[in-house]
This record gives sequence, structure tokens and C-alpha cells, in this order.
Amino acid sequence: MTDTRPLLFFDSGVGGLSVLAATQKLLPNAPIVYAADSAGYPYGTKSEAEIAARVPALLGRLVERYRPRLVVIACNTASTIALAHVRSALDLPVVGTVPAIKPAALLSKSRAIGVLGTDATIRQPYVDRLAAEFAGDCLVLRHGSAELVDLAEAKLRGEATDPAAYARILEGLTDQPGGERIDTVVLACTHFRLVEPELSAAWPIAYVDGAEGIARRIAFLTDKQEWPTAPGPGVAVFTGTDSGIDTLRPALARFGLTEIARL
Repeated sequence: MTDTRPLLFFDSGVGGLSVLAATQKLLPNAPIVYAADSAGYPYGTKSEAEIAARVPALLGRLVERYRPRLVVIACNTASTIALAHVRSALDLPVVGTVPAIKPAALLSKSRAIGVLGTDATIRQPYVDRLAAEFAGDCLVLRHGSAELVDLAEAKLRGEATDPAAYARILEGLTDQPGGERIDTVVLACTHFRLVEPELSAAWPIAYVDGAEGIARRIAFLTDKQEWPTAPGPGVAVFTGTDSGIDTLRPALARFGLTEIARL
């Protein structure tokens, strides 16, 4: 019998689609359930206590409903705060998403790195530890932007976004002391990969994120497992009842997510 258990991707919104896209290149026939906590969006402005309580509870319900073979927390904020809680609560593999500071440090020639994330992510001690371990010889500057998350969501809904907004957000890095030296920026929010072309147009330097590394980890953990012989319709699950979700249907379909469900 073909193993039809899905991979379950989880994010506050559409940002995790960037991780899903990288995964589908390696595992094109994998059944997919993509869960967006639209009722809790955005995570970046919430407290650590809210996220630590909300994410494990939601994932517990999703795992019970969809019985996945593996869970991917495709959200830097949720991962840096709630990953340990989720792993202790679920009896299956859980892959998290953390800022790609290590590859950025390997890439940077100027030894000055920007970390662009949500406010909740960039203040985490986990980011301090990554910077100390992998970029100890680098200047690491951080900037949090809730607006950039909203811009990514708007782009996926097919709305036009203002190019000047991206330049203004990036000034949160360049205007800091030493910011002019930055040659590599870590996109420490999965939403931000979706607007990388707009960021590159505003500031043409190197942008790094962890999507491909996460995809390789998923492929490693599911190695030798059976998959369907062809991709089936993916499921997008939303926790909210916002009718605006319908505007995302064309974008979701591009990722094979043609069925919409509510939690």
C-alpha cells in the first residue's frame, strides 16, 4: 500500500509557502497539508507566552486530524519560541526553522551581516546563540519589521506593493552604526523569501534564508519512506474565518494547494 500520510507545514500565514516550494522540488509527490494560523496572525507582534501556548495546542489538533508523517514549523518566530514545546508534545518528527546566520557568515566578505525578521524573532536568545556560535567575528545587526510580513501577504493576494516601502524597511539595517558594511542579509522570516525580488531591487546584495536546508532535512528524515506515484491535491487549512482567504486561492493553487479547509 502506498503511504499517503502527508507532510504538515505550519505558519501564521503564507510565509511557509517558501519552505514548501523548496521541499516540493525534492519531494514532488509528497502529500501536503499547509496550515496557516490566520486567526492568530501575525506572530511577530505577540508575546513569547502567547506563542508558546498557542502553537503546541494548534499543532496537536492538526496532527490529530491529519495524521502526518512529519511536522514542519515553517515559521522562524514559532520555531525560536515554541519548537521545544512542540517536540515534547508530539510523538513524531518535528522540523523547525531558524535564522540562516551560519550560511550568511560563510558567505559574507565584509564580515557584516544583517538579520531581518519579526520583532519577536530578532529578540530571542536563540538568535544570540546562533550569532555567537557561527558569526562571532562578524558585526551582526538586526531589524524587526511587521510591515514586511504584511507586504508578503499582500503580494500573495495579488495586490500591488509600494517599492519605496522595501527601501524604507531596509534602512532599519543600513541606518545602524556599521550598517553600510553589510553585504549579506539573513531573511529570518519565511514570509520574506516571498518578497526577495522586491528587497533585491531596493538593495542589491546577498539574501540568505533556510528554505533549501529545511527541505534537505525533511528529505533526510523521510528517506526510504514510500510516497504516492503522483502528486495529489494539497490541502490548505486556515484557523480564521476571514472571507479574504479566497483571494489567496490562485497563489495557493500554484503550490498544489487546491483544497481549502478550516480548523
